[in-house]
Amino acid sequence: MTSDEGPVPDGDAAIAGRAGPLPFDTSVAHQARIYNYVLGGKDNYVADRAAAEAWMKVYPQLTFDMRANRAFLGRVVRYLAQEAGIRQFLDIGTGIPAAGNTHEIAQEVAPESRVVYVDYDRVVLAHARALLTSHAAGGIEYIDADLRDTGTILDRARQVLDFTRPVAVTLLAILHAVPEADDPYAVVKTLLDAVPSGSYLALSHLAADRLAGETKDALSGVAERMVRQQITYRNREQIARFFEGTDLVDPGIVPVEEWRPDPGTAAPGHSAVWCAVGRKAPRN
Repeated sequence: MTSDEGPVPDGDAAIAGRAGPLPFDTSVAHQARIYNYVLGGKDNYVADRAAAEAWMKVYPQLTFDMRANRAFLGRVVRYLAQEAGIRQFLDIGTGIPAAGNTHEIAQEVAPESRVVYVDYDRVVLAHARALLTSHAAGGIEYIDADLRDTGTILDRARQVLDFTRPVAVTLLAILHAVPEADDPYAVVKTLLDAVPSGSYLALSHLAADRLAGETKDALSGVAERMVRQQITYRNREQIARFFEGTDLVDPGIVPVEEWRPDPGTAAPGHSAVWCAVGRKAPRN
């Protein structure tokens, strides 16, 4: 809904430096609802629209970046299901449901695919439960947990997914909401350690080295003022650290629009979002 009354989904990624349920405060913009607004959705409030407009004023490429990230989701899930043969997905940072969700793409390729969605905003999960329906041959489940609460995520995911078989862990546009103080590398390592060789990690992340310093400062200013969220930009080398212990899938670490684009398509812009996919290597 776009009115300023009544509940709407609230949440797409962990707020930096804080775990646990989000307070439902419509006067504060939130990343998930900003994303929803920029992509043309209706599940947002005045504060979200104002923050989005402020960001777009500073960085007109915002719409392209968000759409390119969403398109990457579609391509990477199709690759994992169709070419890599993955039938289990752990999607952390679910966000507000939109067309082309993880389970829809995976189950289009393989109806038996199972997907576990994770978000720490209960309103998002309530919305997802109401809208997301699994193919009868497969299954979907929802976990209410912060990305940093890996114990809860893994314990509950094991009730749905078979961790003796490969799992694709997807972390799209969420890790830049986790500051260095919360050790995002340890979080990712814990998730990868829990899944067997042959599993995959797919992530996208705001790029420190694809934005001018003044643009980053201005975007961070809007985030702190209107979203009350810290954004941690990371460069290509820092993104590579998340993939330690994996073999990167071609084309490696690239802007989201350059990861295996559909034939005959050309991106109309250049994003400030890195992405990559890695396959967990066998232990020596």
